Amino acid sequence: MSGRGRLALCAYAATLMAACSMLPLVDPVSWMVQAAFLLAIQYGVGALGRRVPLPRLLTVASQMLVTLMLLTVAFAREQALAGFLPGPQTVLTLSDLLSTGADDVSRYAIPAPATAGIRLMLVGGVLLVGLAVDVLAVTFRSAAPAGLPLLALYSVAAGLSDGGADWLWFILAACGYLLLLLAEGRDRLSQWGRVFAGAAGPRGGPVGGGLSGGGALAPVRTGRRIGALALGIALVVPAALPALDSGLLSGSGAGNGKGGGGGTISAVNPLVSLQNNLNQPDNRQVMSYRTNSNSPQDFYLRILALDQFNGNEWRASTRRLKDVPKRLPSPGGLSPEVAVTEISSNISASSSYQQTYLPLPYPATEVRVGGRWRYESEGRTLVGDGGETTKGAQYQVSSLVVQPTSDQLANAGPAPAALQREYTQVPRSLPQVVKETAEKVTRGAGNAYEQAVKLQDYFASDGGFTYDTSVTSGTGSAAIGRFLKEKEGFCVHFSFTMAAMARTLGIPARVAIGFTPGTGQPDGSMSVGLRDAHAWPELYFEGVGWTRFEPTPSRGTAPSYTLPDTPSGDPAGPDHPETGASAATPVAPSASESCPAQSRKQGECGSTVAPGAVGPTDSGTPTGTVLGVTLLVLLVLLLPTLPMLWRIRARARRLSFSAGRTPGDATARTLAAWREIIDTAWDHGITPDESLTPRRAAERLVRLGRLGTDGAEAVHRVASAVEQVLYAPEPRPEAGLSQDVRAVRAALRASAGGFVRLRAVVAPRSAVRVVWAASDRRTALTSRWHLPRRPAWLRRPSGQEG
Repeated sequence: MSGRGRLALCAYAATLMAACSMLPLVDPVSWMVQAAFLLAIQYGVGALGRRVPLPRLLTVASQMLVTLMLLTVAFAREQALAGFLPGPQTVLTLSDLLSTGADDVSRYAIPAPATAGIRLMLVGGVLLVGLAVDVLAVTFRSAAPAGLPLLALYSVAAGLSDGGADWLWFILAACGYLLLLLAEGRDRLSQWGRVFAGAAGPRGGPVGGGLSGGGALAPVRTGRRIGALALGIALVVPAALPALDSGLLSGSGAGNGKGGGGGTISAVNPLVSLQNNLNQPDNRQVMSYRTNSNSPQDFYLRILALDQFNGNEWRASTRRLKDVPKRLPSPGGLSPEVAVTEISSNISASSSYQQTYLPLPYPATEVRVGGRWRYESEGRTLVGDGGETTKGAQYQVSSLVVQPTSDQLANAGPAPAALQREYTQVPRSLPQVVKETAEKVTRGAGNAYEQAVKLQDYFASDGGFTYDTSVTSGTGSAAIGRFLKEKEGFCVHFSFTMAAMARTLGIPARVAIGFTPGTGQPDGSMSVGLRDAHAWPELYFEGVGWTRFEPTPSRGTAPSYTLPDTPSGDPAGPDHPETGASAATPVAPSASESCPAQSRKQGECGSTVAPGAVGPTDSGTPTGTVLGVTLLVLLVLLLPTLPMLWRIRARARRLSFSAGRTPGDATARTLAAWREIIDTAWDHGITPDESLTPRRAAERLVRLGRLGTDGAEAVHRVASAVEQVLYAPEPRPEAGLSQDVRAVRAALRASAGGFVRLRAVVAPRSAVRVVWAASDRRTALTSRWHLPRRPAWLRRPSGQEG
């Protein structure tokens, strides 16, 4: 194996050894097998490109293109063109998977399940780091900087892990790096020819004698000692230094445990920090609000709904976002017969509360907020765009107070088939005891509403459950089964378990995350603190829509429609908000009686739609984004073809010279034909030698190219023409040079093998002249403006200055 081959193999091993530090983060570890296989293909492409050899930048571009294709086949094959070519839809799919993976990383404790998003982040990260290591250490022969991407890979794993055997993974990653350095050192030493020891040889041997093939060379032994010493210092010195509580990999800040602090509360998914917030010793305020609602105990601030249950977790579906309409559409499934009142609220978020989702009362009908926000219609949530968060946000919200009667809920018709199918799915891993308990608890119920009330009462009062925030959090099938057995937990357990049980009974259900109403203040405002973080189930009833239930004991309040002797009739009108700009004026509590029910459901009329309101328009992905992604994909696909396109253009330009009227025109035409012959031979593996005369260069080309009679005569005719225009006192322009160039090219192709012919067309070596031309221009600027010298890899090799 060649020195560069050994170096590539060591780079591959070093990348995998550093990637092993991520094994404790995810279970199962089968992703590592996939990453190792794809990384081997990536390194194989690099080795093939260097063996051809392709220009360095073209080799790197080929590896990047293959890496994108590998990720496409592994994670977005159905959206790819022909099953493996990335297109705009592929890029959007991979982007969605990365966003989902980021949510999963922030949501799960270690070890996290290997979801598709997490797997993409792991495999893609290993491939990117592997590409960087291969480019630095092998393609550009500089192994020392390759330690930076390896360190980054280990640092990510160390930052996410919870300690344990981190030192073991560090040793493994460090050994991989030292192996890479050792391989580069041996490769560099081998380029000097025979390596001699610097001291007397062993007893009976020659002094400084020959190759030490049987033992380690002195430079190799020295390198090993230096590596061992550096590794020991890296392990010992940090242990002797004082501990630092903050830094790149620290987890300090508010919301990370029971400590306080002045950091920010941030999480992509609010479920992540819910338990930590409930256990905070200081109920620090995260927002305050004023509302004209007459029922502040029902004013829950909802962040988002988790509507997918895959057995490992409850999570929010990935849905298309829209621009926030001026007036939000009417809630789905809400009938005009149900009493509603529109209220206005002014909400202020603390500067310490940083969340991607905007807390809103449900269902909101109009939101006035600054910044960049997007609207998700199914969950009726607002999501920050481009890094927008709730930090210090002040906004006004108009929302509905929906007050159905028990009769309306009991007489609710069947949900739409699509909604029923989506929101009643349960995983096969859900324990059978969940369905059995649900059926046992709801025995005797006459309809879905009575079943829901019985489930709520079972958890809140009748089932003997205890509220305890110290219980280990979990929303998967195993956690639900354990909760039903041990009957201890907090809102997460109560809400997710009730939603799962409702689904087993055929009732559409999801879980909302947000805050309970908070605590009243002397000035009439309401204060919401960390400990008001909450989760509750929402069940769907046709005619009412998504309806809140409260199964958690000692938390929040049970809705009035779930209590006995529920009063009916229209609720009292709301008071006016005490403060706040642009408060919405309350409108009539119900829709017009003349409005059809179907139009009411679509938000086309009624009290919940202001006159002249503009409905939401979902234009899909912005045209600019689609065009940008398409151009990016085309650029990636066309990048490897640039040398071929340049070569075709250069050949056409050289052969299109006209005879001209001046001696200068004849000289330019002749030299262009000669240059085309030299570059064509170069493309077929015959390196130019500018030290030879045209006649000697022609003889060399005929010999190395194994040209036939026609090709040899054509080469000598062009060489003779070059001598004429360069050395004759009165040059005689030759005719038919273009035909001679084509004859030489045909002769070279005829004598070359199939692979050489393909390489000459697809990856012509003479295309490096473009880089040389750019380097010459940079040299001119360097001499004029005293800029730094060009890097070594841009300088032309000796003998190739033509």
